[in-house]
Amino acid sequence: MAEETPTAPSTESSTEPSTEIVEAGKVSKWLTENGFEHDVLEPDHLGIEVIKVEREFLLPFCTALYSYGFNQLQFQCGYDTGPGGDLVSVYHLIKIADNVNQSEELRLKVFLPRDDARVPSVYWIWKGADWQERETYDMYGIVYEGHPSLKRLLMPEDWVGWPLRKDYISPDFYELQDAY
Repeated sequence: MAEETPTAPSTESSTEPSTEIVEAGKVSKWLTENGFEHDVLEPDHLGIEVIKVEREFLLPFCTALYSYGFNQLQFQCGYDTGPGGDLVSVYHLIKIADNVNQSEELRLKVFLPRDDARVPSVYWIWKGADWQERETYDMYGIVYEGHPSLKRLLMPEDWVGWPLRKDYISPDFYELQDAY
């Protein structure tokens, strides 16, 4: 019987979605073993594990991950997938070990519909989320429920709209006050 040789993937562009299977990482396997349902996304360009979490389960996930050793929130940010698409709240967690080579990183993503962009605040787990969640709220309009002081950080309090949303329309003029 002839042995089959693997063929190189086609370079032709396809309109069909990718059906590539993404292998679960170490943390994802631990979460699954402990009953936390989630979706595994493709690792980033550095090989960091990325997990998609539903907003209803974000706090139980984060509490479990904190107990597992992810004791530092390196950053929290948001992004817009495009006009009419979802807004995404991203959390980059680090499990700091005594040996730097044994430290682990993990990224959580919560996809939110733009007409109901709200998610629980992780401030009560990682205090470093304070200003980061405020900035994401100010630029994208994602509401972090339970945040102790969710208000504008970069824009004036009376600013209308969310400047980093891809469907944001800039005002025709800007009024400069106290510029000098």
